[in-house]
Amino acid sequence: MKKLLVGLAFGFLSACGAAYISPSVDFSDDNVTVVEITQNSLAQANASAFTPRALPAVFFQDAGGVTGMRGIGAVPAASATPQTRPTSLQTRIPPEVPAGPYRIGVGDVVLLATKGAGTTVEELSGLLAAQNRRQGYTIQDDGAAAIPDVGRIRLAGLTLEEAEVELFQALVENQIDPSFSLEIAEFNSQRVSVGGAVHKPKVAKITLTPLHLDEAILAAGGVDVEDREYATIRIYRDGTLYQLPMTAYLENRAMQRIRMKDGDSVFVDTEYELSKAQAYFQEQITLGDYRRSARTAALDELQSAVNLRRAALAEQRENFQARVALAAVERDYVYLVGEVTRPGRFEMPFGHKATLADALFSDGGFSSETGNPSQIYLLRDMNGDGQVTAWHLNARNAANFLLATRLEVRPNDVVFIAEQPITKWNRVIQQFVPSLITAGVAAAN
Repeated sequence: MKKLLVGLAFGFLSACGAAYISPSVDFSDDNVTVVEITQNSLAQANASAFTPRALPAVFFQDAGGVTGMRGIGAVPAASATPQTRPTSLQTRIPPEVPAGPYRIGVGDVVLLATKGAGTTVEELSGLLAAQNRRQGYTIQDDGAAAIPDVGRIRLAGLTLEEAEVELFQALVENQIDPSFSLEIAEFNSQRVSVGGAVHKPKVAKITLTPLHLDEAILAAGGVDVEDREYATIRIYRDGTLYQLPMTAYLENRAMQRIRMKDGDSVFVDTEYELSKAQAYFQEQITLGDYRRSARTAALDELQSAVNLRRAALAEQRENFQARVALAAVERDYVYLVGEVTRPGRFEMPFGHKATLADALFSDGGFSSETGNPSQIYLLRDMNGDGQVTAWHLNARNAANFLLATRLEVRPNDVVFIAEQPITKWNRVIQQFVPSLITAGVAAAN
């Protein structure tokens, strides 16, 4: 029986020629030149000129840079109407401003002086010395003053007495002698503008003492009109325009003592209509509304154009990606054969060069179970004449994988990985044994 099986095996092998045939690089082939991949040979392998395929320009564009957008348009012409002398002028008195103490605001400068000498003269000298030592503190945009050794103390909106309480608590908390005096050195937060027919238009400041209409006009040098019978004082406050005929103003003490508030604008007009004062303020309001609405419309138009541009770019990119998925775009490939996870082709990327390592570690690349790391080849027709150069990578030393990260692949390169000896023997057994058993059973029967 033993002789029979040996005979059958010999006959089977003779009939087949070989139990298993695996691909390999034929070193004896005159058309194949094997070159070891080393630091020195890398330059030769990468010497061939190659430009990767580029992505379409649409992938490098953005939705900005929209041109041809309209602006806010021409500013309307200023109003101008002929003037005639009226028979009477209408009086519109602004509402009374509630009385109250001065409240510190942004831009004011407060003067802090610590405890000095005992006499009044010495205290005054101490305050002046403190001022000379730059002990004045400006109320900044956030409403606070920065005081050394104490920190930022919010004083905006407080009266002088309330500010002293806040400062006292801060000094005590920081274990500083709370003996001090606090004054307002500069009043910059509350203002009233005075213009028109006055000698010297200016901005009057509101201080601890309330500012009245006659004081504001006197601060601007007084009224400068030839015919006061038709002159008018107009006050613009909180979006409303009020007017006082000059004759009524001069005769009425209550009108002269109208208390001003922060943001008031006083305009002395020599005409009876609202041509100068009302035209000035109303046109500023109208033009502001016009610019705002025009700017909003322009921004909406720009946003619509940007959205359309983005949609067009997204559509073009999606169309290209769909063509790539359907293989309708010309691509460059490297082919993977031998002991790889999945024989097939590796798609070379757009815009940059790929390396042997990219192909080996792609989805269908090197198989660690069956592949022989010492027999990795990159097959390339260097000159297009059929002479194949087999660049050999011996990765039994794992450090040589670094060479694979520097060896650039070219279109139509073939990456071949030989099988391990145990893999080849295992495949011989898998193919030979079933056939031998079948042949033995047939002979026994």
